[in-house]
Amino acid sequence: MPSLENVVEEIKSVRVQGAKEIAIYGLKFLRDFAKEQGFDSKFDQVAELLKEVRPTAVVLHNCIEIIKKERKISSMDRLIGYLTKSSEKIGRYSDKVLRNNTTIMTHCHSGEALAFVKHYGLDHKRKVSVIATETRPLEQGVKTAKELARAKIPVTLILDSAMGHFMKDADMVVVGADALRREGVINKIGTCLLAFAAKHHGKPFYVVANVLKLDKRKDFTIEERPAAEIYRKMTSARNLRGIKIRNPAFDITPWQYVTAVVTDEGIMKPSQLMRRLK
Repeated sequence: MPSLENVVEEIKSVRVQGAKEIAIYGLKFLRDFAKEQGFDSKFDQVAELLKEVRPTAVVLHNCIEIIKKERKISSMDRLIGYLTKSSEKIGRYSDKVLRNNTTIMTHCHSGEALAFVKHYGLDHKRKVSVIATETRPLEQGVKTAKELARAKIPVTLILDSAMGHFMKDADMVVVGADALRREGVINKIGTCLLAFAAKHHGKPFYVVANVLKLDKRKDFTIEERPAAEIYRKMTSARNLRGIKIRNPAFDITPWQYVTAVVTDEGIMKPSQLMRRLK
């Protein structure tokens, strides 16, 4: 079993990324921890610490709240199984949204969004192509592009700042989500700009997310990442004295810009999700 410090570092450094992937990784560690030490107060302390490593993403939070009530190894196994299979369940709805020869624009790296696209292209054997944003500053979109290329799905990588320019070439936008809140869809910074561009060009905007991303937390924080992630390729900190740098990891896309959310329980309109969030 890895140390708690190693698990925290893997999540914090974004070597483990994505709300669902963070939850699975965290749950596996907590399962091993509980097998060794049980569900005493120390378990609760470790669980709360893991929740705060990437505080915006809600899946691990929701899973831990379930575990704290049930306090069973079998509960963790059930949640890990559910999350592992959720992408496949979501992918089955791809033919309800996509059409042959569809061009999709996407942002960042979402396991569920990728599963959705690949299910249509590979399982339904339909033609689909993708325009992927680079997704600065950590370039998760490059990972998306490489994964699609390995799957033999045509993909074009663009700068984030070019999303408006290339929107005319896309039929729709498909993105993942880190949380679904009453305020809107929480996803990688830049998603709301993508939604604005889609609206301007009259293109549908779909979100792909499992229902454990429904976020009813009263307190909510947009995580801010280290400034060094921004200037690491441009210059050194010495040359930026007197300049304040902000690096939020996420933004909020209002529901009015979202066409529908594809979940493992079906395709839902924003109004349906809002009722679930009461």
